[in-house]
Amino acid sequence: MGKFVISQAKTGVKFNLKAGNGEVIATSQVYKSEVSCRKGIASVMKNAPIAPIEDQTVEGFAVEKCPKFEVYKDKAGEFRFRLKATNGQIIAVGEGYKAMASCKNGIASIKKNAPEAPIVVEEPKAK
Repeated sequence: MGKFVISQAKTGVKFNLKAGNGEVIATSQVYKSEVSCRKGIASVMKNAPIAPIEDQTVEGFAVEKCPKFEVYKDKAGEFRFRLKATNGQIIAVGEGYKAMASCKNGIASIKKNAPEAPIVVEEPKAK
């Protein structure tokens, strides 16, 4: 089963959603506080299972209403996704994938793992 891991970033707090095998399948923006980070996690838990996929890599793609997963190609030619909440804000992003099928597998993993995933707070690393 997956889990949300809250960790310190240089300028605040962020989360990663990790799959059961420990791989990071989605990352958040940096939040100013743990409280707002947890609100971001709650939004992913609520929105990911119901979000359709908008494939922006095809010409004339159908525009979906938020919440939605947007799939696009980055400058390196890799497939990426971002999950947008009902208000249009990006709440999680994925890594670059060489194949569209792998990108869609990442989205499927989020849809499956996010709703039930426990939240773990990572201890700050000693310097």
